[in-house]
Amino acid sequence: MTQVKENNTVKVNYTGKLTDGQVFDSSEGREPIEVTLGQGQLIPGFEKGLIDMKLNEKKTISIPKEEAYGDVRDELKQEVAKTDLPQDMTPEVGMGLVSKTPDGQEMNLRVVEVKDTSIVVDANHPLAGKDLVFDLEVVEIK
Repeated sequence: MTQVKENNTVKVNYTGKLTDGQVFDSSEGREPIEVTLGQGQLIPGFEKGLIDMKLNEKKTISIPKEEAYGDVRDELKQEVAKTDLPQDMTPEVGMGLVSKTPDGQEMNLRVVEVKDTSIVVDANHPLAGKDLVFDLEVVEIK
Protein backbone atom coordinates (compact mmCIF):
# COMPACT_ATOMS: atom_id res chain seq x y z
CA MET A 1 0.00 0.00 0.00
CA THR A 2 1.35 3.37 -0.93
CA GLN A 3 -1.39 5.68 0.33
CA VAL A 4 -3.18 5.86 3.68
CA LYS A 5 -6.83 4.83 3.48
CA GLU A 6 -9.56 4.45 6.10
CA ASN A 7 -9.08 1.41 8.38
CA ASN A 8 -5.34 1.12 7.53
CA THR A 9 -2.90 0.58 10.37
CA VAL A 10 -0.15 3.17 10.14
CA LYS A 11 3.02 4.16 11.95
CA VAL A 12 3.51 7.90 12.20
CA ASN A 13 6.20 10.23 13.52
CA TYR A 14 4.61 13.43 14.78
CA THR A 15 5.17 16.67 16.62
CA GLY A 16 2.13 18.40 18.10
CA LYS A 17 2.25 22.16 18.67
CA LEU A 18 0.00 24.97 19.73
CA THR A 19 -0.54 27.73 17.18
CA ASP A 20 2.19 29.79 18.94
CA GLY A 21 4.72 27.03 18.16
CA GLN A 22 4.92 25.57 21.69
CA VAL A 23 5.43 21.78 21.43
CA PHE A 24 3.09 19.74 23.67
CA ASP A 25 3.89 16.23 22.41
CA SER A 26 6.25 14.50 20.00
CA SER A 27 7.36 11.03 18.99
CA GLU A 28 10.90 12.38 18.47
CA GLY A 29 13.38 10.12 20.23
CA ARG A 30 10.69 7.44 20.65
CA GLU A 31 9.01 4.84 18.48
CA PRO A 32 6.43 6.24 16.04
CA ILE A 33 2.83 5.77 17.11
CA GLU A 34 0.99 2.86 15.52
CA VAL A 35 -2.77 3.24 15.11
CA THR A 36 -5.60 1.74 13.12
CA LEU A 37 -7.70 4.46 11.53
CA GLY A 38 -11.44 4.44 12.16
CA GLN A 39 -11.08 3.03 15.70
CA GLY A 40 -11.46 6.34 17.57
CA GLN A 41 -7.85 6.20 18.80
CA LEU A 42 -7.00 9.62 17.41
CA ILE A 43 -8.62 13.02 17.47
CA PRO A 44 -10.70 13.43 14.29
CA GLY A 45 -8.50 16.11 12.69
CA PHE A 46 -5.31 14.03 13.13
CA GLU A 47 -6.93 11.02 11.48
CA LYS A 48 -8.38 13.14 8.68
CA GLY A 49 -4.92 14.63 8.05
CA LEU A 50 -3.40 11.17 7.55
CA ILE A 51 -5.88 10.05 4.87
CA ASP A 52 -4.28 9.97 1.40
CA MET A 53 -0.75 10.58 2.72
CA LYS A 54 1.90 8.48 0.96
CA LEU A 55 4.59 6.33 2.57
CA ASN A 56 7.46 8.54 3.86
CA GLU A 57 5.47 11.71 3.08
CA LYS A 58 5.82 14.61 5.51
CA LYS A 59 3.28 17.38 5.95
CA THR A 60 2.01 19.90 8.46
CA ILE A 61 -1.69 20.04 9.30
CA SER A 62 -3.74 22.56 11.27
CA ILE A 63 -6.55 21.13 13.38
CA PRO A 64 -9.29 23.46 14.64
CA LYS A 65 -10.39 22.84 18.24
CA GLU A 66 -13.68 21.36 16.97
CA GLU A 67 -11.71 18.48 15.38
CA ALA A 68 -9.33 18.19 18.35
CA TYR A 69 -10.52 18.30 21.98
CA GLY A 70 -13.47 20.67 21.53
CA ASP A 71 -14.35 23.74 23.53
CA VAL A 72 -13.70 24.14 27.24
CA ARG A 73 -16.86 23.01 29.02
CA ASP A 74 -17.61 24.88 32.25
CA GLU A 75 -19.70 21.98 33.58
CA LEU A 76 -16.47 19.96 33.79
CA LYS A 77 -15.13 22.34 36.48
CA GLN A 78 -16.09 21.63 40.06
CA GLU A 79 -15.35 23.03 43.49
CA VAL A 80 -14.20 20.49 46.09
CA ALA A 81 -13.88 21.11 49.83
CA LYS A 82 -10.34 20.67 51.12
CA THR A 83 -11.79 18.42 53.83
CA ASP A 84 -12.68 15.93 51.04
CA LEU A 85 -9.01 15.65 50.02
CA PRO A 86 -6.45 13.27 51.55
CA GLN A 87 -5.05 14.89 54.74
CA ASP A 88 -1.44 14.71 53.53
CA MET A 89 -2.21 16.53 50.25
CA THR A 90 -1.17 20.12 49.62
CA PRO A 91 -3.05 21.12 46.46
CA GLU A 92 -1.32 23.42 43.99
CA VAL A 93 -2.52 24.99 40.73
CA GLY A 94 -1.58 22.70 37.83
CA MET A 95 -1.45 19.56 39.99
CA GLY A 96 -2.98 16.48 38.42
CA LEU A 97 -5.49 14.39 40.37
CA VAL A 98 -7.35 11.18 39.63
CA SER A 99 -10.93 10.72 40.81
CA LYS A 100 -13.13 7.66 40.58
CA THR A 101 -16.71 7.96 39.40
CA PRO A 102 -19.41 5.98 41.25
CA ASP A 103 -19.19 3.27 38.55
CA GLY A 104 -15.42 2.92 39.11
CA GLN A 105 -14.15 4.82 36.05
CA GLU A 106 -11.07 6.96 36.58
CA MET A 107 -11.18 10.63 35.63
CA ASN A 108 -8.11 12.84 35.24
CA LEU A 109 -8.49 16.26 36.85
CA ARG A 110 -6.30 19.33 37.12
CA VAL A 111 -6.32 21.81 40.00
CA VAL A 112 -7.08 25.22 38.48
CA GLU A 113 -7.66 27.27 41.63
CA VAL A 114 -6.80 26.94 45.32
CA LYS A 115 -9.05 28.80 47.78
CA ASP A 116 -8.98 28.97 51.59
CA THR A 117 -11.34 26.05 52.19
CA SER A 118 -11.70 24.51 48.74
CA ILE A 119 -10.09 23.86 45.39
CA VAL A 120 -11.47 24.05 41.86
CA VAL A 121 -10.73 21.05 39.63
CA ASP A 122 -11.13 20.82 35.88
CA ALA A 123 -11.89 17.59 33.98
CA ASN A 124 -11.49 19.22 30.54
CA HIS A 125 -8.64 17.85 28.45
CA PRO A 126 -5.64 20.21 28.87
CA LEU A 127 -5.81 20.98 25.13
CA ALA A 128 -9.57 21.72 25.07
CA GLY A 129 -10.32 25.08 23.47
CA LYS A 130 -7.07 25.14 21.50
CA ASP A 131 -6.35 24.88 17.78
CA LEU A 132 -3.46 22.48 17.13
CA VAL A 133 -0.71 22.05 14.53
CA PHE A 134 0.92 18.68 13.78
CA ASP A 135 3.99 17.84 11.73
CA LEU A 136 3.36 14.31 10.40
CA GLU A 137 5.50 11.70 8.68
CA VAL A 138 4.03 8.33 7.61
CA VAL A 139 6.71 5.68 8.11
CA GLU A 140 4.65 2.50 7.57
CA ILE A 141 1.28 1.57 6.08
CA LYS A 142 -0.13 -1.90 6.76
